[in-house]
Amino acid sequence: MAPRSYKTQAVVLRSFRLGEADRVLHLYTLDRGRVGAVAKGIRKTKSRFGARLEPLSHVDLMLHQGSGELQTVTGVDLVDSHRAAREDGYRLGVGLVGLEAMLRLFSEQEANPRAFTALVRFLELLDEWESRAPGTPAVDPLALSFQLKLLWVAGYLPHLTSCAECGAVDVPLVGYSPQAGGAVCERCAAGAIAISPAGLAAIEGLLRAPMAHATGLTDPGARDALKVITASYEHHGGFRLRTLSA
Repeated sequence: MAPRSYKTQAVVLRSFRLGEADRVLHLYTLDRGRVGAVAKGIRKTKSRFGARLEPLSHVDLMLHQGSGELQTVTGVDLVDSHRAAREDGYRLGVGLVGLEAMLRLFSEQEANPRAFTALVRFLELLDEWESRAPGTPAVDPLALSFQLKLLWVAGYLPHLTSCAECGAVDVPLVGYSPQAGGAVCERCAAGAIAISPAGLAAIEGLLRAPMAHATGLTDPGARDALKVITASYEHHGGFRLRTLSA
């Protein structure tokens, strides 16, 4: 039986009010994956937790597992507040896309160290990321790179080197089929999402390169990458990210 109280690293994915002074937190933890927890009294002026449990925050938590579904936060040490990202409107928008992707793709209480490491790295880069005003966080290269890497870690890596439907090689790939799991040739493109060569190159580049090098996308390439990501979410998870349509 798992210990009823335990310490773990966590990132706050979402926070909402509960009653007069408490908050419910959606957390992604290093040791147990996604968990829900209550931070009691956090909204009081003299709360000892205060701003340490805002979305984007990377923390060391002490959690207590009671008889209900929600655990209880009993201690918090701040690892990184990611305040720079939170206080910049554009970077915050990029961050919220990443947090929602994490929330929806990794919804089980099951440890996934690779996913946690990717999330922490994403937030580290976000603090120094170029702010764009006006800008569209949904097609930001860092947001796209992080989401593609999460799909990879979740087991949904798109196949891009040959037709995912018929296996043909050395033929132009003109579409993306979530059902087939990758790019398809013209002969197999019925019902597929149209993808430009720039889009395929953008997706390949984002998957191969570290997130820190996710730059220089053309507008058509970025938008095609976003189409593949959203189609993958709908097919494999049955959901859409609200932050991508904001």
